[in-house]
Amino acid sequence: MQSPLVITGMGMISPLGCGVKASWERLLAGRSGISPITRFDTADLPIKVAGSVPDIESDPGAGFDPDRVLDAKERRKLELFSLYAMAAAEEALSQADWFPTSDAEREATATIVGSGIGGFPTITQAQTTLTSRGHRRLSPFTVPAFLANLAAGNVSIRYGFRGPLGCPVTACAAGVQAIGDGMRLIRSGEADVALVGGAEACIDPLSLASFHAMKALSPEQDDPTKASRPFDQARNGFVMGEGAGLMVIESLAHAEARGATPLAILSGYGTSSDAHHITAGPEDGAGAAAAIRSALKMAGLSPEAIDHINAHATSTPVGDRAEIASLRNAFGDALPGIPISATKSATGHLLGAAGGVESIFSALSAMHDRLPPTLNLEHVDDDLHDLEFVASSAREHRSQHVLCNGFGFGGVNAALIVSKV
Repeated sequence: MQSPLVITGMGMISPLGCGVKASWERLLAGRSGISPITRFDTADLPIKVAGSVPDIESDPGAGFDPDRVLDAKERRKLELFSLYAMAAAEEALSQADWFPTSDAEREATATIVGSGIGGFPTITQAQTTLTSRGHRRLSPFTVPAFLANLAAGNVSIRYGFRGPLGCPVTACAAGVQAIGDGMRLIRSGEADVALVGGAEACIDPLSLASFHAMKALSPEQDDPTKASRPFDQARNGFVMGEGAGLMVIESLAHAEARGATPLAILSGYGTSSDAHHITAGPEDGAGAAAAIRSALKMAGLSPEAIDHINAHATSTPVGDRAEIASLRNAFGDALPGIPISATKSATGHLLGAAGGVESIFSALSAMHDRLPPTLNLEHVDDDLHDLEFVASSAREHRSQHVLCNGFGFGGVNAALIVSKV
């Protein structure tokens, strides 16, 4: 019998703050990480709010300090999503106490960090430079900065991890798929330890304008904290967020052999494709339901065994309806008894980083028997009144098994089950 896979370290950079502890405490307290965009001028943009990672000046307690990650000279070679990944990696690896020095251990450590878009701002800035100043003014670090796999690459280089390196670029399922890929590598014997999750930082005028053109973003301006409203009748689009969520995973036997503390168990994982539409799932939710069923099968669990669901729930009318359809498809009559949270109400949608951050929130729910609230959920859709949503405030609830979903454009679906040790 194979040893269970466990999480031994977690690291997070989110709109709620830097560090797992700060983000989790603020999430449970009902804080919102969504605020007006100040990184660039939004006067001519239709979108003016986002889930930006706070900086150290505005948030001395939990703001992001790039000087603690790299010096200014080295930072010029990297995009922000790589910096976020490196900061999250340091926290996760420190908790796991995994800093291998032998060649064998380094070669047995995988680095799988997903990203939906990679260094998008570098691309847009490079195009501006090319147009206004000519090709000779382009930085030689343009390409290494924007490549989506460079978050994983930079982390691997920093710590000397020589095992498999990967980067699912599967839109908003990338973070969950990175965790699933790491699980497979350990199960196959290709790695003993994997650093897995997602990173994203594409709050940029072009990305915001492009998603706005799809009518996917909330146009809320008056009260940013009300912009993300998963499952609420007044929801009108998602809010762009950024950050990174990484975890160290390994078999329980490997963790115990080196004296590491298992935090939570990765019980099941499943992934599938809708094969239906580039942005919308089928009305019956069959594709996403297949991923959930695969995760349940791997975990050896019945639908009734799930104690909590951290929904993908972006706050778009189409997306939220599709997810509920998939949950009804997979859980049937068991669904009304399972509490559902939507943490994007507090963070916005971190795209490729969402799965990494939300998987950590799911692990914390199992570890501490606390369910995070869904902010701004005041009036659910008429056909959702039979379901149990965790609205307004956090709740204590025994949670042995927690489901975390991640779905993306192109019809990609991923589901992860995290369980109490």
